[in-house]
Amino acid sequence: MNATDRTPADLLSSALAADPGRPLVTFYDDATGERVELSVATFANWVAKTANLLQDELSAEPGDRVALLLPAHWQTAVWLLACASTGAVADVAGDPAAADIVVSGPDTLDEARACRGARVALALRPLGGRFPQPPEGFADYAVEVPGQGDRFVPYAPVDPEEPALIVAGREFTGAEVVERARAEAPEIGLTGPGSRVLSGLPYDTWEGLNAGLYGPLATGGSVVLCRNLDRLGEDALDKRVESERVTVIAR
Repeated sequence: MNATDRTPADLLSSALAADPGRPLVTFYDDATGERVELSVATFANWVAKTANLLQDELSAEPGDRVALLLPAHWQTAVWLLACASTGAVADVAGDPAAADIVVSGPDTLDEARACRGARVALALRPLGGRFPQPPEGFADYAVEVPGQGDRFVPYAPVDPEEPALIVAGREFTGAEVVERARAEAPEIGLTGPGSRVLSGLPYDTWEGLNAGLYGPLATGGSVVLCRNLDRLGEDALDKRVESERVTVIAR
């Protein structure tokens, strides 16, 4: 990654320029058997489409708060970087009543209705599938995002010194996310390109976000993001670590 990178979106841009074809996020859901692998280029394409949805369809502006009521999931990682790309503040597990926009999974729709702004629902089905019946009062992400542009340009430059992330009650600027991810990488075991962390941590803490997204992105590594990892036995976990060439485990 480049020393000049100041925001999470910068980190993704550098990763895309360096090696677009390498794996970045590999996702497992051990409750459903789902596995999805996204290269840097594929992940960046999802981020661009989602950022365009945020900016053009949902009218998000820099500083707007986006409550993310989502689990550790590859689509959550996309939304985190889309917010960083537009300058919106990603408020992980934040209060939807205090948010300008809410993005909800299928299990938090009732809670998400407290948001008076735009509401987006994610079915979190395999391969990014849509809801069989769209939830009333919500835009279905899987319906709205495919038609968005494959390239994103923010209407205003993103200020790295402005708030970018809120998690567990702590606010971070974009620059702080990048600096802290880099500084803590050795503690996680991320030593640089080729490092591959398997994370079963939730996304509602800094530690979970860092192991499951920001740390690998800041160091040129990759993540095997596992949801419902507690359903996997130790033998199966050992096989996954071997098959995915994992270098460090966070759980």
